[in-house]
Amino acid sequence: MRGTFFLFCFTTLFPTLSVSIDTLTSSQSLPTNQTLLSLNAIFELGFFSYSNSLYLGIWYKTSIKDNDPTVVWVANRDTPLQNSIGFLKIGDKGNLVIINQSQKPIWSSNETNGSNPILQLLDSGNLVLKEANENDPTKFLWQSFDYPTDTLLPGMKLGWDLDTGMEKHITSWRLTNQDPSSGDFSFKLDYRGLPEIFLYNKDQIIYRSGPWNGERFSGVPEMQPVTDSIKFTFFADQHQVYYTFSIGNSSLLSRLSVSSNGELQRLTWIQSTQIWNKFWYAPKDQCDSYRECGPYGVCDANASPVCNCISGFHPKNQQAWNLRDGSDGCVRNTKLACESDGFLHMMNLKLPETTSVFVNRSMGLVECRDLCIRNCSCTAYANIEITNGGSGCVMWFGELLDVRRYPSGGQDFYVRLAASDLDDIGVEGGSHKTSNTVKDVGIIVGVAAFILLAFGIFILWKKRKLQCLLKGKTEKRGFPERSQDLLMNERVFSSNREQSDESNLNDLELPLFDFNTITMATNNFSEENKLGQGGFGIVYKGRLMEGQNIAVKRLSKNSGQGVEEFKTEVKLIVKLQHRNLVRLLGCSIQMDEKMLVYEYMENRSLDAILFDKAKKSSLVWQRRFNIICGIARGLLYLHQDSRFRIIHRDLKASNILLDRDMNPKISDFGMARIFGTDQTEANTMRVVGTYGYMSPEYAMDGIFSVKSDVFSFGVLVLEIISGKKNRGFYYANKELNLLGHAWKLWTEGNALELIDSSIDNSYSPSEVHRCVQIGLLCVQERAEDRPTMSSVVLMLSSDTASMSQPKNPGFCLGRNPMETDSSSGKQEESCTVNQVTVTMLDAR
Repeated sequence: MRGTFFLFCFTTLFPTLSVSIDTLTSSQSLPTNQTLLSLNAIFELGFFSYSNSLYLGIWYKTSIKDNDPTVVWVANRDTPLQNSIGFLKIGDKGNLVIINQSQKPIWSSNETNGSNPILQLLDSGNLVLKEANENDPTKFLWQSFDYPTDTLLPGMKLGWDLDTGMEKHITSWRLTNQDPSSGDFSFKLDYRGLPEIFLYNKDQIIYRSGPWNGERFSGVPEMQPVTDSIKFTFFADQHQVYYTFSIGNSSLLSRLSVSSNGELQRLTWIQSTQIWNKFWYAPKDQCDSYRECGPYGVCDANASPVCNCISGFHPKNQQAWNLRDGSDGCVRNTKLACESDGFLHMMNLKLPETTSVFVNRSMGLVECRDLCIRNCSCTAYANIEITNGGSGCVMWFGELLDVRRYPSGGQDFYVRLAASDLDDIGVEGGSHKTSNTVKDVGIIVGVAAFILLAFGIFILWKKRKLQCLLKGKTEKRGFPERSQDLLMNERVFSSNREQSDESNLNDLELPLFDFNTITMATNNFSEENKLGQGGFGIVYKGRLMEGQNIAVKRLSKNSGQGVEEFKTEVKLIVKLQHRNLVRLLGCSIQMDEKMLVYEYMENRSLDAILFDKAKKSSLVWQRRFNIICGIARGLLYLHQDSRFRIIHRDLKASNILLDRDMNPKISDFGMARIFGTDQTEANTMRVVGTYGYMSPEYAMDGIFSVKSDVFSFGVLVLEIISGKKNRGFYYANKELNLLGHAWKLWTEGNALELIDSSIDNSYSPSEVHRCVQIGLLCVQERAEDRPTMSSVVLMLSSDTASMSQPKNPGFCLGRNPMETDSSSGKQEESCTVNQVTVTMLDAR
């Protein structure tokens, strides 16, 4: 209902139209006192008024009651006409234009390339621009269905065109019956992971639909098709992801809308009573509120209290929990032990949030479980679709959020628990309930297991006997025995086993991608998808069938990163979980191909922006400072807070990736090393890394420690401040590189002169000065003089933290004659570290 509706009658010089006409030509215009009517008089287009402002809109002609039309689309919702004089016409550029009394356009649609366009209002409620001689009913130059307002009509799509980046969502009116301008509430589809739709209040999520399970959205068990009337559809491929619905009964009117008070409504028109009936709405109860019970909490509207922890978990904040506040969620009773863990089967659930999950539509539930149990980071799994007995695999790797239990109609869900917690829970989720039937089943299973074990031992004995026989014959013929440690003891890694000559990576606990899947995602590794290239291979952008964007690191066949480095990178990243570390989604080894699949970073690497004259101005000081702090937090996690103490050994600007919001993420762990908890340093016979970021003790003696990474971090800090590379930057007749230049400015009391000239004057001088000092403290020549990353994070976060004066940095003097890029493979370079010369082999 949209309140009082006015039509204005006045004389105009522009051509007028009969109400019965559904088409407007380029030589005609539609004044404020005229309308277009669809062919079967279902929808009407015209101007309507609220608060002395005029809007062009579409409303139901067939459901008008008491001169109160139901408006379903508004063209100029945020730019109304301020008086009763105006008109709609087709512009010179093939677009729609609303002209005011002064003959000035106040609203227009996108320009088209139409040569003779006409405007037509269809019975579907779609307002379309098309060529006058176009007979194909689906070919339009422009259509209103691409630009919904607060209402989704049958045939409208809510979602994304991934090829063009166009999003279609609905947004509430500012005030019901008074103001059709854009309100605070919107219903939007997120295509990442396993797509689902969110209801927002401004930028805050207030309700989640749950993912599509083949029949309905997981969080809408009431979403049952009305027999022969309403059919719900969800579609996803690499080109588009959308939700829509259709009406099978022509006499039924139904629409989905977002009200100005934030309610998502499915409305149907009741002809007998001449009213819109609220067929369904959300949020409708406490459990529809987003994340009502926090991480690992389950909301049940039929329970009291509504929040309960998943079995095997207990409230994180018991006091708040007792007061019926479950927002802090739950924590595990017992720490997971990986391979000995099991899974708790839960039923009738709304699946947890799925924007950051692993998805494989070709897997079954058994394969999904096997993959999840091998990956120690996997916290739960489920089928993607419930139709035909269930199909597809979705796995969660972090906290389980916004879980809800229904009396019926939800989905099966499997949560990872420690074996001891599963024993405590028993069959029904409480204590053990042993019965004679259970005992009988146990005996049968035990006997069957014994028989299978004996049979397996016999087969293994026969196999080994045959292998020994074949081995003897092979050696007699002069063929060498194949190496047993080619790649983790000759177990097949790829899902396409018969084509793979690589060995087992099961202990990497990571989703495995088929080579063909990655080939399709990257458009056969096309040049258009190429993101960058280093000494170890090329990185491509890809898009999985589910619509998720990925970055694929395809290692060069003659790359310096061999099997060991590949294994190291996979093993490390899969066990690391931090917001400032890049997330590894999976990997693949098939034939002679080694590939890593990462989350896609929209802004690519730091060096691509920081050292680009055209782009660096986007890095304002606050953004640079946030990047410095994010890198510091990520490095602190590696050195101190992760499950292992990890030395990165190749920290540099190109290995810092930036997400959509310019948050930094440390990447490329191919050269990383794991330290014991009591280990402080180690030696290597093979110095690897990047010239310009190496600490003196590492470059000269092969000694690396957490302080080696601190040195690299210090170089990064000074590069971020100055916008200049340490390697390749020389000052005063090529005598000083960036570290030397920064040190010179510091000793002269001119540290602020180091700041990038592209940064405006909005920076804080004290903050910049503090960062320069921290950078110089980190690049001091002696490792013992450098701070730890915990001290660095403290110094960055506090204006009052005490800091010592930096000593001489360990920096190179003079230009290296071999100007090669990092990661350039095996070369021989010479550099001077405070007058000491060292030769480095295998420089990256």
